[in-house]
Amino acid sequence: MRKFTGDQLVVATHNQGKLEEIADLLAPFGIGLSSNRDHGLPEPDETETTFAGNARIKAHAAAKATGLPALADDSGISIDALDGAPGVHTADWAETPAGRDFVMAMERTHRELEAVNAPYPRTAQFNCTFVLAWPDGHDEVFAGVMAGQLVWPMRGEQGHGYDPIFQPHGFDQTFGEMDRWEKNKISHRATAFAKLKACFG
Repeated sequence: MRKFTGDQLVVATHNQGKLEEIADLLAPFGIGLSSNRDHGLPEPDETETTFAGNARIKAHAAAKATGLPALADDSGISIDALDGAPGVHTADWAETPAGRDFVMAMERTHRELEAVNAPYPRTAQFNCTFVLAWPDGHDEVFAGVMAGQLVWPMRGEQGHGYDPIFQPHGFDQTFGEMDRWEKNKISHRATAFAKLKACFG
């Protein structure tokens, strides 16, 4: 595994919330962080069919454009009864002309499960893949998965995305009902980040 030895890192995102979350995770390492927005970089087209593939696109585009190492992630939910959908299209299911509407996305998820008469438990996995890329084209990949089941109706006002319908295995609350910091300790992103930290240690 290649170690990160610099003091500046580009987080390949325009999402301020994601930037803040990653900044919090990386705070102990004293690394200066910037984002795609800081460098005036466009969002590259995510044309791959896997989370790792799309994270690679974003990380390498930022590293090449800035000459700095770049970190990107791609994440989403894969539902077994829907053959892994929405998967890499998780955010697309929420797109509207006025922005993302995840209540609409969760309602669509429920409708599609009902349409195929999916048996219970309706199992699913949240996935997160981090890619750390260098300007010379090298990268390191770190994946995390949280298995669980989907519930209906939605439960909880915490979290974001599909959290109110996802109940992780071994818990009686949905991600939407959990305290944000408790969720962050066990989530798919936490698992992936625990592996990524080895690059910075």
